[in-house]
Amino acid sequence: MNNENQDNTFKRELGLLDGTMLVVGSMIGSGIFIVSADIARQVGSAGWLILIWVLSGLITVIAAVSYGELSAMFPKAGGQYVYLKEAYSKLIAFLYGWSFFAVIQTGTIAAVGVAFSKFAAYLYEPLSDAHILYHIGDFKLNAAQLVSIVTIILLTYINSRGVKNGKLLQTFLTIIKILSLAGLILGGFFFAANAEVWNANWADAWNTRSFDLKEGAWVSIGGTALLSGIAASMVGSLFSSDAWVGVTFIAGEIKNPQKNVGLSLFFGTFIVSVIYILANLMYIAVMPLQEIAVVKSDRVAVAAAQYIFGDMGTKIIAMMIMVSTFACNNGLIMAGARVYYTMANDGLFFKKASALNQSGVPAWALWFQCIWASVLCLTGKYGDLLDYVMIIVIIFYILTIFGIFILRRKMPDRERPYRAFGYPVLPFIYMIVATAICIALLFTRLSTCGWGVLIMLAGIPVYYLSRPKEGIVEP
Repeated sequence: MNNENQDNTFKRELGLLDGTMLVVGSMIGSGIFIVSADIARQVGSAGWLILIWVLSGLITVIAAVSYGELSAMFPKAGGQYVYLKEAYSKLIAFLYGWSFFAVIQTGTIAAVGVAFSKFAAYLYEPLSDAHILYHIGDFKLNAAQLVSIVTIILLTYINSRGVKNGKLLQTFLTIIKILSLAGLILGGFFFAANAEVWNANWADAWNTRSFDLKEGAWVSIGGTALLSGIAASMVGSLFSSDAWVGVTFIAGEIKNPQKNVGLSLFFGTFIVSVIYILANLMYIAVMPLQEIAVVKSDRVAVAAAQYIFGDMGTKIIAMMIMVSTFACNNGLIMAGARVYYTMANDGLFFKKASALNQSGVPAWALWFQCIWASVLCLTGKYGDLLDYVMIIVIIFYILTIFGIFILRRKMPDRERPYRAFGYPVLPFIYMIVATAICIALLFTRLSTCGWGVLIMLAGIPVYYLSRPKEGIVEP
């Protein structure tokens, strides 16, 4: 980390496959294995469960192909931060970067790290959060937190040694992840599918209900209650489908970025969306809907694996999710540091983060990210923070896609090697749907989403305090 790259330029060592694997690997974490339980409780039918995942897939792919135009226009490190700066201003870009560092990326890294440790505890119980290693006052350090931090440090170190190391690990683990998920899906359809269960789940496919865990019974819903259920469900499915934007952050290291970033976005989001829909169809083929809704700790995939593989199912799925979360965090760690690097070059982050080491990667930015993500692991509050920031993520997606319309007017002569597919109809549809989700969340989940908006707005005074300086004072 002390040996800096004198040219301070990124090395273009990532191809189309690497970019696609980064998108897939970053998107598939732990969500697909657990959130379907909460969606089933919220909307209460097979039809609505699948529709939620189909809608999430469609708007994710629409957003991704829309980003293709922006990535082709600005094929450099920083991705969404750069697009917002070019379309709006440094303030809007900073608010994104502030939210990104404060909770979005680092909080997600922390949560995915803890998901890894929880499933590691299935294989070796002493790694669980029940094993307290150190206790002082109200602070307790447990084994799961330590495992999470160790994995984050390990992956940060690997990525600090050069993008080639990170890409090889990402591609290898993502291929294993895809094959494992394919095995789970095919195994469910061929060895555990039950025609009676399937028919029963689809017999009343569009009856909107919610499951009351306290009463242990279904309750019919409509109106505001249905709106709330759909909004809550979309948060889970969209969070599971998020992180695809990470490939835009490393555009400076991708060969032929004008073409390959956009293609990586499309292929990656399409592959994941298809996998998610098939996985949920498999759940419905194997398990009664009520069992999906009430499964212990929401571990739907674990329950399905027990139907497919018997008593070994839990251990098999635990190992699979460990690989999945490890690869997910590798992609998140690799991509996130490039945003802080670009912010630092604009004088809006620690100055050290603007330097590249001899391996051509922003090592200081990687380690700043590592430190804060590790702190979030220790606080135990990252789970709540993810709920808080999901609305911020959607807001910045809306702003970025609206930026395409702004830049068409602002820079009409700018070269656009790739143009947003279906413009202006598909980007407009995305903005309408995403805005509706945000409004529904503010009406139905203000207690959590409101905090997310406050975290974002807290960046405004920070921006004006730091702006006059060459860079934020180094620690």
